[in-house]
Amino acid sequence: MESLFQLRKYNTTVGREIVAGLTTFMTMAYILFVNPNILSGAGMDRNAVFLATCLGAGIVTLLMGLIVNYPIALAPGMGLNAYFATVAATHGGQMSWQTALGCVFISGIVFIILTVTKIRQLLVVAVPDSLKAAITVGIGLFITIIGFKDGGLMTMHYFGGPVQNTVITVADNWLPDIGHLSSPNVVLTFIGLLIIASLMALRVPGAILIGILLTTLIGIPLGVTDLSGLAKASWVPDFSKMNFAAFDLRSVFHYGLISALFTFTFVELFDTFGTLVGTASKAGLLEGEEGQRRLGRAMLVDATGVSLGALLGTSTITAYIESGSGIAAGGRTGLTASTVGVLFLLSLFIAPLAGVVPASATAPALIIVGVLMIGAVRNIEWDNMGLAVPAFLTIITMPLTYSISNGIAVGFTFFVIINLILMIFRRDHARIHWLMYIIAILALWRYIFYV
Repeated sequence: MESLFQLRKYNTTVGREIVAGLTTFMTMAYILFVNPNILSGAGMDRNAVFLATCLGAGIVTLLMGLIVNYPIALAPGMGLNAYFATVAATHGGQMSWQTALGCVFISGIVFIILTVTKIRQLLVVAVPDSLKAAITVGIGLFITIIGFKDGGLMTMHYFGGPVQNTVITVADNWLPDIGHLSSPNVVLTFIGLLIIASLMALRVPGAILIGILLTTLIGIPLGVTDLSGLAKASWVPDFSKMNFAAFDLRSVFHYGLISALFTFTFVELFDTFGTLVGTASKAGLLEGEEGQRRLGRAMLVDATGVSLGALLGTSTITAYIESGSGIAAGGRTGLTASTVGVLFLLSLFIAPLAGVVPASATAPALIIVGVLMIGAVRNIEWDNMGLAVPAFLTIITMPLTYSISNGIAVGFTFFVIINLILMIFRRDHARIHWLMYIIAILALWRYIFYV
């Protein structure tokens, strides 16, 4: 342990690292139940997604612990799995889930190239902090809408031609196509929301996971949770049902490579960079040249995990901000991450439980994740119109158009145009990195030629 994780150097112990790993796992294990529910909206088998989630999170987190010696865990990322389900939805979707997996796989290859050539760091520098925060906030609202939809509080009506259009309808007692506010599904969603919110307010470790499990149990007498399948279920994982290497690469090019990869690559870029830097900085792991080299290795592991996740049959695997809970508990080395990785692999043997958890139990978790993500709004410079307007458009476009990529494209394009106008009239303007011009042109090109 000492030679592998350098425990003395980081002033920690085996016991402290294992406790930190348990803490991190408890705070992020909700993804085991949430991810299958979200990706099933794209027509994917829940059990196959559960197995891919366990394997992907377990393997990549072990790589982070053993190769980088970082106390950071990885799993299919919230936001990107929601975007995945949106573009590959069985009703009104833009592509099949096999094609969407192909996009994720290729974006991982792109990430590896960007990381090795160090362009990845340059791209992060190019985008203003206010827009990075806006992306986080917008995704939070986007995830919240999915939570409301899964919980029966609202529905999405799809219509239109080549572009997916949606109209949001709120649940009410006189709308039979949605479900009454007094229906068991809706009631259970509200109960779950109250439970998770209360546990979070009381700072209970693993509040989201505990809330999902308690809500599932409460759903039994309400008739929402169905336990009938447990008696016949096998507790030995059946890997033959996995969607291994099921992606369709040829269809990616038919759909339009740049358009398909735009959001998968960009959202992952900012999300991962912020998570890795934030958590590693909190643990004091970025000091000196060695710290920078280890950050580069961490980015490489993260990039590899993107393609590995697609290979196993799940959406983008990324670093989790919940790793901060383990760091707060004293985790400083890869032993923390290795503990989390082993626990994810052991979770393979609870697959039948994942099939029992109803959407009304995971929907509150999505709403709470939205609460956590929207806090980034405080990092936007609202007094600077050259940043505030693009940030607002990024935030509001994502939920209203039900598209993360639309929000990024609109926000980035308006940022360049507004600040160019300010520059022409010699007014105070935000610095425009040369890469932002390229991004704006690509965004305009996408909508002019693909809509």
